Amino acid sequence: MELKEKLVSSFMAFENMVDIDSPIHDIRTEAIKKFETEGFPSKRQEAWKYTSLNSVLKHDYSVFPKHEKALEYSDVKRYFIHEIDTYKIVFIDGKYSSHLSQTTHDGIDVCLMSAALSKPKYRLIIENYFNKIAPKDGLSSLNTAFSAEGAYIHIPKNKLVAKPIQIVHFSTGNEAALMVQPRNLVVVDENSHVQIIERHQSLTDHPVLTNSVTEIFANKRAIVDYYKIQNDRESASLIDNTFINQKQESIAKVHTFSFGGKLTRNNLNFYQNGERLDSTMKGITIIGNKQHVDHNTLVHHIEPNCESHQDYKGIFSDSATGVFNGKVIVEKDAQKTNAFQANNNILISDKASINTKPQLEIFADDVKCSHGCTIGQLDESAMFYLRSRGIPEKEARALLMFAFSNNVLDSVKIPEIKSRITKIIASKLGVNIGFDL
Repeated sequence: MELKEKLVSSFMAFENMVDIDSPIHDIRTEAIKKFETEGFPSKRQEAWKYTSLNSVLKHDYSVFPKHEKALEYSDVKRYFIHEIDTYKIVFIDGKYSSHLSQTTHDGIDVCLMSAALSKPKYRLIIENYFNKIAPKDGLSSLNTAFSAEGAYIHIPKNKLVAKPIQIVHFSTGNEAALMVQPRNLVVVDENSHVQIIERHQSLTDHPVLTNSVTEIFANKRAIVDYYKIQNDRESASLIDNTFINQKQESIAKVHTFSFGGKLTRNNLNFYQNGERLDSTMKGITIIGNKQHVDHNTLVHHIEPNCESHQDYKGIFSDSATGVFNGKVIVEKDAQKTNAFQANNNILISDKASINTKPQLEIFADDVKCSHGCTIGQLDESAMFYLRSRGIPEKEARALLMFAFSNNVLDSVKIPEIKSRITKIIASKLGVNIGFDL
C-alpha cells in the first residue's frame, strides 16, 4: 500500500483515538479530503521543481507508534541547549513526554497542543488562530488532519518571557520506520516577547519522516525570536512548514541552521498585516554526502512602511544539493517598503550543486527592494594570505567559511545558541578552532 493510501485509510482510526467533539473535528475532516485530492507534491509543481520526495516516501512508515520507549534526560541532554534554564516541551516518537518536559501556566501558557484542543478555556484562542494561516496544500492539510500532538504557546499581553522555550522531538528508532506530524501554535499578544528553539533529533538510523506545521501570530508590537536547529542523522527527513502572521510594529525573526538529515525542506512564509513591521529570516546550510536542503521562503508585504531581510548562506560538499527559492511580494498599497534578499553559496566539490531562484514581485512604486545570489568557491587569494601566515590549509579553509557565515551568526541573540552553532560548524568542517563567539 502506498503511503498516501495508508494515511487516508488510517484517518478513521485516528479519529477514534481523539475527541470527535473537538472544535477542530470538522477542520480535520475537510483537511483529509484535501490531502486525498492533492496528495504529496511532485517535481511537476514549480515550487518543488528541484526537490523530489520519491526516495523519502518509499518506506513503510508506522503512522501510530506501537510501543513507547522511555528516555532519561542524561541520554539526550546533549541535544538540548542545557547551558541555560529553559521551558521544555519534549516529544518521543510523536508522543508528549511529561518526564522530560518543563511547562507552565504561570502567567503564560507553555503546554501541549492536545490540552489546548480539549479544554474549553482555550476554545476562543483555537477558534481565532488554529489553521488560519496554514495554506490548504497537500502537506499542510495532511498535518491538519492528524493534528493532536505539538506545542501550544500563548504569551498574554505585556509579558517578557523570562527564559527561552525549547521544543524538541526525539525519534527512538523503536519502529522500523516512523512518520510524525507535530502541530505547533504560537500566539504572542501585544507588547510581549518570546524566544523559541526547535529541534528534531533521531537517535538511531531508522528512517523517520517528519511533516511539521507551525503557525505563529505576532500581534501588535510583539517580538518573536525563533531558532531552528536541523542537525539530524542522514536517515531522517524533515518537511518544516512555518507560517507567521504579523500585526502593527511587530518584529519576527527566524534563524534556520541546516546541518544534517537526508532531505530537509523548509517552507517559511511571512504575512505582513500592519505598518512598521520587521520580518527577518536567516539561515546557514552546511551539508555533504548526498544530503539535500531546500529553503522555500515568502514575504508578503501588504501594508506600507515595512521591512524584510533575508540572508541565507550555503556550503555544499561531496554530492550534496541545495535549493533556495525565495519570493518577495510587494502589494500596491505597500509603499515605503524596504526588502532585502540574498542567497550566497560555496561549492567545495565538483559534484555538489545549488539551484537558486530569488524573486521579486513589486506592484508599488515607492520602495527599496534588492535581491541577488552568488555561487562560487573559496577565494584563492584569501587562502594564499592565510597559508602565508602559517595557518594550515584545513584551518584556513574553515576560517574562510566561518567568515562567510558570520553575519548570520552575529544576529543570534542567545549566546548559548551561537556557541552551540559555532561548535557544530567546526565539527562539520572537521576542525577545532580555538576561539569563542
